[in-house]
Amino acid sequence: MIFHSSFEFAYLWLPFIGFAVGFLGSLTGGGGGFIFIPLLTILFKVPPQIAIASSLAATLPICLAGAYGHYRKKNLDFRIGLIFAAAGILGALAGAQIANMMTGKQLKISFGIYSIIIAISMYLGQRKDKKAIANGEEPKILSNTGKYSRSTLYGFLSGIITATFGTSGSAPILAGLMSIRMPLKLVLGTSLLIVFVNTCSALGAHILVGKIDLTIVYFLASGSIVGALLGPRFLANIRVDKAEGQVRLWYALGMVVFGILMIVL
Repeated sequence: MIFHSSFEFAYLWLPFIGFAVGFLGSLTGGGGGFIFIPLLTILFKVPPQIAIASSLAATLPICLAGAYGHYRKKNLDFRIGLIFAAAGILGALAGAQIANMMTGKQLKISFGIYSIIIAISMYLGQRKDKKAIANGEEPKILSNTGKYSRSTLYGFLSGIITATFGTSGSAPILAGLMSIRMPLKLVLGTSLLIVFVNTCSALGAHILVGKIDLTIVYFLASGSIVGALLGPRFLANIRVDKAEGQVRLWYALGMVVFGILMIVL
């Protein structure tokens, strides 16, 4: 159900929150929508069902504006992005069935284990590349078949995560794009395109069963669009490619911590 709630003065903070999330989301390639949910539920006392659906709707402008900004900076690989997105749609269908078969506790533990497995895979890949460089060898370049098969696998996983846990599925997307050794700036731009498609799919399901507060969406989007457009411009002035290995390792470490928290809490 789509509705407009009454205006509250506290909502005047939402554009600033949207700007920060949009800016960071376009920099990290994750869309940043996962930040909206705890903020809306804890600070603004929005019911979780409404917060989830409204967050997905507010995330769409971030992904769209961010992807467009990265496209203008040539930080977007359409072919790989579309393979991920197509596989993600199929994964979302499977994820919806999985979610109906599991309890909330089982979902949390499963997501934690999954995060740790993805992080270990990223770490081992980075370690292998580092060892090859130390031995004077070039990291193995994947064939097109290898790239497309990995893109399909990780895209399918991202769709499952999106439908099962109600998130954008950015973790497997970023891990998958990094695993095919795509340059970091291309990873960030392409990820936003994939997250956009995943979010559209998830939002379609929530429109049928959830509630979307357009008043909250308007206030968040008014700031998030501006932030998402500025993110790629800021990124263009940073030499991130030299720090790509460190970025992958820190991202893997963050996923391990997040996974452990999901299991024990």
